[in-house]
Amino acid sequence: MKMILRIVLFSLVLVSCLSNINLYESIEKNKEFREEVLKYSNGKYASLSNGNTYYEEANPNSDNGTVVLVHGFSVPSYIWEVTFNTLKDKGYHVVMMDLFGRGNSDNPDLPQTDQLRALQVLELINELKIYKAVLVGLSNGGRIISKMAALNSEKIQALFYVSTSSFMDYKKPTSIEVSSKEIEDFIATYPTRSEGQLADFYDQNQFPDWPKKYEKLLYHKGFAKALISTQKNLTTMDDIHVKIDSLGLPVYVFWGIHDEVVSYAAFKEKLKMLLPNRKEFFIEKAAHLPHMENQEVFENLLLTSLTEIIN
Repeated sequence: MKMILRIVLFSLVLVSCLSNINLYESIEKNKEFREEVLKYSNGKYASLSNGNTYYEEANPNSDNGTVVLVHGFSVPSYIWEVTFNTLKDKGYHVVMMDLFGRGNSDNPDLPQTDQLRALQVLELINELKIYKAVLVGLSNGGRIISKMAALNSEKIQALFYVSTSSFMDYKKPTSIEVSSKEIEDFIATYPTRSEGQLADFYDQNQFPDWPKKYEKLLYHKGFAKALISTQKNLTTMDDIHVKIDSLGLPVYVFWGIHDEVVSYAAFKEKLKMLLPNRKEFFIEKAAHLPHMENQEVFENLLLTSLTEIIN
């Protein structure tokens, strides 16, 4: 009897897993999708040159300055939710958005280059009639704000990097094309990919529901291709950071001391040469997402730094 029960339970688990696999990447981001998103969110859509972009905005008429929050590699703008709400409560004009291929924004059939997403952010800034902004880039989002500085530095008051991969070295890819086989292999990792997001945290027990939020992203068609294409289009950005320093743009960098996703030790010497005038902060009890893990310390540093720049 016990053996039969085990077989039944195993079968149910297997069927559940197979059902999820069949549903992965099944949701098209079409007009109906966007209408449904707007029913249950505080956001809006902007129709930009390469696709529809989901964003949230608070205090658009504030005189306290504008902060634009740019997310990282795969988790969309909800990763900035706590920081967005704090800046909103402090009276800043604050914007966060989903980059192409992530969250509620479109998946344009284009190579996922830094330039594609940097132009997306710049276009949204222009759409919202923002004259100047402090840009805050998390992880891979740091690459986006660096590229924005190279494209149009006049729009930027300061650059804030959080756990950024901007300073890493990358080999030139042999090909930027994404094959069907690569997409299939990537989707095959989906059953464990959500739980894997907990590796971003120093204390994973703080965020038990984090994988559930990420799981929803796996049902969006084109997600795998967007992430693979992003990986294939990563390039070393040393020349851009030299330019940023020469422009005299204020640079602030924030690191969780337990970060194992982006190792500060790998480029700390190079960083001294690229951005010698940066201000740098190391946050205790935090890994890759210090703004969530040690929110009070991070926000005190952030708000103090913003006061230096804006006031």
